[in-house]
Amino acid sequence: MIKPELLDILCCPETKQDLTVADASLIEKLNQKIEKRELKTRKGETVTQKIEGGLIRADKQFLYAIRSNIPVMLIDEAIPLIGILSLV
Repeated sequence: MIKPELLDILCCPETKQDLTVADASLIEKLNQKIEKRELKTRKGETVTQKIEGGLIRADKQFLYAIRSNIPVMLIDEAIPLIGILSLV
């Protein structure tokens, strides 16, 4: 997954907050929502591709998906976590 050295230098591209690795239960919940076409990006687009991991912004508002071991650090592609974290 994400090497600790990489995680140490990565930050949210919008706010510069620290990021933490999402746990497996959250990724599973997000992938279930993706499968049902219920998950949208910050831009409002439906997420169609499952994720293998994610990086959560320190304020827990957004997750940056990890696909093919690469974090997708685009602000518009971030996944809002409001209402989702409480379900895990």
